[in-house]
Amino acid sequence: MYGNDRLVILDADGTTIDAFKAIEKTFAHHGMDLGPLVRFQKRRNIFKYLGGIKEMPQNLRQQLGRTRRRNIVATLTEVYREEAAMFDGMERLIRRLAETPDIRVGIITRNITDDPITTLTRLFERHGIESKLFDFLVHLPLSEDKLDYFRRTREQFVVNPARAYACGDEAKDFKAAINTGMHPFMVSYGFEDFERLRRKHLVPAELISRSPDELSWRVRHALGLEETE
Repeated sequence: MYGNDRLVILDADGTTIDAFKAIEKTFAHHGMDLGPLVRFQKRRNIFKYLGGIKEMPQNLRQQLGRTRRRNIVATLTEVYREEAAMFDGMERLIRRLAETPDIRVGIITRNITDDPITTLTRLFERHGIESKLFDFLVHLPLSEDKLDYFRRTREQFVVNPARAYACGDEAKDFKAAINTGMHPFMVSYGFEDFERLRRKHLVPAELISRSPDELSWRVRHALGLEETE
């Protein structure tokens, strides 16, 4: 039997947090170049951080060697903790969800900084989101699939799959939500653009938000939460 709670799982990088700008700043600090967001979004995952034809040679030189990679991650960690920003409106959305008694809300995400939970907690606290507002904050290794974590979280709170929602910006987020019976909210302002999500990964256009404001509206509308501002 299920309880009466509803569940909202948020992704961090590319959905809630403007990860591209943080990575871009980190790369620039180390003499590398990601290229513009529109090209970054179109690259296959294996090439995301190598750049395009123009940027790849220099980026490869800077990333070769374990020490260099560690230095890049250390810089990225500092940028996340001290400078990286949430997308406009995400703080209000999270707070609205957290303040609704029957909604369980939290983060399930991958992040490549040092001690990711501490990093994300620091970032959220800078935006006025205390860790106690989240019912869960989960970081999973890059090698692991979100599907099991989605299912485990839903079962933990005894939520009917029909009352569970997951927000993300990559095809793997969509697949994890669908395969655990949740409704997916997808965004095209993160790591994959609208056309790649729609054509390459066959995500229905009706599920894709093109801006943080649109995502916020879709989530609030689906959950029957009137805008209070």
